[in-house]
Amino acid sequence: MSEKLTIPYPVITEGKYDKIKLSDILDADIFITDGFGLFKDEAKQRLFKQLAEKTKVLVLTDADGAGLVIRNFLSSLLPKERVVHLYIPPRPGKEKRKAAASAEGLLGVEGMEADLIRSIFAPFANGPRTEKPAARPITKADFYRDGFSGGQGSAQKRLALCSRLGLPTHVSAGALLDALNLLYSYEAYLALVQELTQAPPEADQGE
Repeated sequence: MSEKLTIPYPVITEGKYDKIKLSDILDADIFITDGFGLFKDEAKQRLFKQLAEKTKVLVLTDADGAGLVIRNFLSSLLPKERVVHLYIPPRPGKEKRKAAASAEGLLGVEGMEADLIRSIFAPFANGPRTEKPAARPITKADFYRDGFSGGQGSAQKRLALCSRLGLPTHVSAGALLDALNLLYSYEAYLALVQELTQAPPEADQGE
């Protein structure tokens, strides 16, 4: 198996299966639009704007009309100089997990071969992630220690943290960790934890 390409910029793609495919090939912070769900998700729009304030973002969508609509929306949402559009070729076909092909009969990002995806991202690969604000990253161990993952009430604590920061409230612990590392220093994270700890407790809803 080929070594993953280290990508120093956030990557935005359409859906969870696209993210799974890219995650097998790239060492990168990958975010999804949830297809057209982005259009009504103001919290996710704010997240993408915050990312673009810190660094360039790489956008890779499907080659069909829906992918183009999402690209155009991101282009209107984010500063033009911060968005780098990457493209897959329009290839006929159907992903194995799907019962039927897409409306336009084209393979999506998840259907592309690994070598092609590597070639698309190669010009941006293996640079240091210098635009992250902290030398000391926020880790999974920090998340566990501070109650945001792996314990009773973790989901509610993540919800409180997302609400405090104006981030999408339905993101996974991993996606939230990626976003925090791009947007905040470790010291700022500790301050947020302290602030939330001092807030009045709410009813525990469990994980």
